[in-house]
Amino acid sequence: MNLSQIARLQALKKHLEIFQNNHPRLQPFLEAVNREVLKEGSVVEISVTSPEGKTLVTNMKLKKEDLEFIRALHELQSVR
Repeated sequence: MNLSQIARLQALKKHLEIFQNNHPRLQPFLEAVNREVLKEGSVVEISVTSPEGKTLVTNMKLKKEDLEFIRALHELQSVR
């Protein structure tokens, strides 16, 4: 890993800390999801509403490969 990559990771870590401070209920929610309902076949739905009231919604049914990716991200976060 070169110095540029290390600097990017440090900046990303700072942004993550700010995000977590701005949204303190998200991490406990995601941990509960991971612990209680995250399994193959679960459906994740995401809804975003703009300040003007426009809403976009999508969903996805989780596959085995999706769970492997999510767990790899979780392990990466645990390393910090």
